[in-house]
Amino acid sequence: MVSNTNRKLERERRHIRVRNKISGTAERPRLCVYRSNTNLYVQVIDDVSGKTLVSASTLDKEIKTKHANCEAAKEVGALIAKRAIEKKIKEVVFDRGGYIYHGVVKELAESARAGGLEF
Repeated sequence: MVSNTNRKLERERRHIRVRNKISGTAERPRLCVYRSNTNLYVQVIDDVSGKTLVSASTLDKEIKTKHANCEAAKEVGALIAKRAIEKKIKEVVFDRGGYIYHGVVKELAESARAGGLEF
């Protein structure tokens, strides 16, 4: 008999597997993505010191689209790139958070690249 899979647990396992391979440093911090049903959250994290350097989400006042869709992902990606460049961060390591590189995550990454981040 086939049992149902817990999608959240499977995503967390994928995320742990990815995090074993990548880590953010002060020179090249980690761009971490979290996607809920209603919002998108992005952080630039220095894992050595354990500090968040820059963050952006669909809850910010600068973002017009208040959902977790592709239009909002483009806005959040552009905003995180702008804020990171203001803090003199140009290169990051992309952490997709266990999500498939498709749709919202892909739009966010492409928008951050277009904003000037390199990964």
